[in-house]
Amino acid sequence: MELKVGIQLYSVRELMKEDPIRTIEQVAEAGYKYIEVANHNAMDDDGVGFGVTAEKLKELMKKSGCKVISAHIFPFNDENYKRVIEYNQKIGNHVLVYPMEVFKDRDDVLKKAEYYEKMGYMAAQEGMTFLYHNHYQEFQEFKGERVLDTILKNTDPGHVNLELDTFWTLRGGLDPIDMMKQYGTRIKMLHQKDFSRDTTTPVNMFDVVGKDSYIDRETFVKYKCNDDFIEIGYGRMDIQGIIDTAIGLGSIEYILLEQDATKLNQLDSIKRSMEGFRKFKGIIWE
Repeated sequence: MELKVGIQLYSVRELMKEDPIRTIEQVAEAGYKYIEVANHNAMDDDGVGFGVTAEKLKELMKKSGCKVISAHIFPFNDENYKRVIEYNQKIGNHVLVYPMEVFKDRDDVLKKAEYYEKMGYMAAQEGMTFLYHNHYQEFQEFKGERVLDTILKNTDPGHVNLELDTFWTLRGGLDPIDMMKQYGTRIKMLHQKDFSRDTTTPVNMFDVVGKDSYIDRETFVKYKCNDDFIEIGYGRMDIQGIIDTAIGLGSIEYILLEQDATKLNQLDSIKRSMEGFRKFKGIIWE
């Protein structure tokens, strides 16, 4: 078994704003054939967030030899889930990902876990898979239990599973490989970035924001340092170990580049990460 390398289009979000069609063509030309879209405008746009119809995207995927394998959707709720699912079924995608959340306390976590269970159940009824994507705040503890553990304990694995972001797991003060072993087959996809060797930010984000803080969206943005990010294979993460562990779990098909920040042009950045990925064993592109 080998992992398929794909890309989260958030990595080229500025280019997507300018010309989504040409950007996807360039992503394909760079060698990425497995696409995860990033729609943070899902109340007004059922698809990729940039006004591309399902018919046009399906045509583009066929022409470029690409495939949409998952979609970040925010918000995803009672009002839009039918439309979102219909769009994604038209383009042949069956994986929906909840991209980010913040948590005030344990009661808030339990309330949101109930919501994920509900949305995951409704997605499953339509033949879709629902995944939750983590950042570091999911490794904060309330009443002695990590947020992500609480979510998983209070959701059905038939309805809610994980797209584990290994970078943000590391930034939550934990070893991504250890967490992969703990969460096991509830992990269905991986997000991969790399952590710069040159940044002066502590690895553990709780050393920066404080483990007892309410990490709301404003706090997350405030303390997110662009210097922490580097292209795949040029930082300090044990990416080969992550790949090997993922293969051993047997539940993960894709490892997806998500470049939150770069000092390069975004297109040059994803090309450099492609070069970096080629250093590792156990992955394929086609």
